[in-house]
Amino acid sequence: MCRLFGLHAGPQPVRATFWLLDAPDSLSSQSRREPDGTGIGTFDAEGKAHVAKQPLAAWEDHAFAREARTLRSTTFLAHVRYASTGAHTMVNTHPFEQDGRLFAHNGAFGGLGGLDQHLARLGVTDLVHGQTDSERLFALITAESRRADGDVTQGITRAVTWIAERLPVFSLNLILTTATDLWAVRFPATHELYILQRDPASVHGPAAPLEARSHRIHARSEDLARSPHVVVATEPMDHNPDWHPIASGGLVHVGPDRVVTTTFPFPESPANLLTLSDLEPSAAASQAS
Repeated sequence: MCRLFGLHAGPQPVRATFWLLDAPDSLSSQSRREPDGTGIGTFDAEGKAHVAKQPLAAWEDHAFAREARTLRSTTFLAHVRYASTGAHTMVNTHPFEQDGRLFAHNGAFGGLGGLDQHLARLGVTDLVHGQTDSERLFALITAESRRADGDVTQGITRAVTWIAERLPVFSLNLILTTATDLWAVRFPATHELYILQRDPASVHGPAAPLEARSHRIHARSEDLARSPHVVVATEPMDHNPDWHPIASGGLVHVGPDRVVTTTFPFPESPANLLTLSDLEPSAAASQAS
């Protein structure tokens, strides 16, 4: 399945180094599906979003993903894609940018024709440049945020609720960032999503840098040896015992001061909850592991 990573470092920019395909391929892993895209999103000192991404497929050069990139930002968003909808193209590769915000999604849902009609009624079809369900979900969040006078929390709540009540849903896990805030959703319980609030000052002994490593994403920051930060990821990325899963239905918001709030504004379950057996074979393979 896709891998999500979000980092909120606080009000001051920090440096962090990322590798998105850290482990070399081997003959023993030939049966694993290769990633279909990788990307990292950051914000500069003026708060402008920047995205570096590449639509990797099994036959393409993975140098982009394996090379280390040292970036500076207050928030970071990384994604490794296993495609369930849409071709291996740049426009289908996460993160996406809309209205100066960055977005990445792990999951799948159906009924895209009905969603396209709804996006047309809201006047935001111009936001969708590719074929993915993810970019359409982001367009709906953007439309609802505009209707809520820029309130992203309300935009996410309204968009996820609309989809949950009307469309077949497998998973809507997502991370959305600005230069000052981070939002994360785990809905429904299909895929896990974890959060870590890390305060180096509370640890006895020498301050340790952030060293976060999962199956596909590796992030390191010496700067974060000295300042608190919040990490959201598809799986725990080190042995820190403070990692915990976001509860199903949780909408997490991390504000400019790194204060974390979690609300549960969505229906208890999608009206039409999909299982792996309901998905097309390619989509099921992308969501299985």
